[in-house]
Parts: sequence; C-alpha cells; structure tokens
Amino acid sequence: MPVIYKIAPVELWREAEEAGVFTGAPVDLADGYIHFSTADQARETAAKHFAGQTDLVIAAVSSERLGEALKWEPSRGGALFPHLYRPLEIREVEKVSRLPVGRDGQHDFSGIFS
Repeated sequence: MPVIYKIAPVELWREAEEAGVFTGAPVDLADGYIHFSTADQARETAAKHFAGQTDLVIAAVSSERLGEALKWEPSRGGALFPHLYRPLEIREVEKVSRLPVGRDGQHDFSGIFS
C-alpha cells in the first residue's frame, strides 16, 4: 500500500500534535473525512488548494496503517483519492516536513517523497 500525504497549515498541525490527533482542516470537517493525496497527486493538490500559502507542512502516512476507515474514492477527473473517515492519530504519521514555496511561487517538493 502506498504512502499518502496530508498538506496542512503549520499552526493547525501543531495543534494536532499537541492533542495527539488530527481531526481535520475546515474542508475535511465540512466533507466528513480527511483529504489525502498520493505522491503523484500532491503537487496538484498544493497548487489547487494551497496556492500562495507559505506556512505549510506535509505529513506522510502509510495507507496500510489506516485500516478500513481509508477509502479510495473518485475525485478530480475521476482519479481515486484517499479519504480517511476517522481522525488521524499523530502516532500513525511517519514523517512531517515543511512544504516551502520556491522562487517560482510553486511549492517545493524536493526531498519530500524520498
């Protein structure tokens, strides 16, 4: 099973780390699940939903750790996106990295997927 990624504002992620659980960003709470992306989808997700935002992190999670609450559902253009139908325990997160913006104004994913 692939590693999946959650992009979130730094402050929201810090609050989740303090609480030990990430319940979701406002869009996640409104939709009833936590939105994730695969490595192939993350750049487009950042460009579409986080354009111009500089204080972001990207959290890596092994999809197999999330069990039955993780559903792969069609979204943009029919592509299957991972959606988590429960809070994410911070202990399930494998790695958290800053997601900087490069000189070109795009988010810089260098070293994120290695």
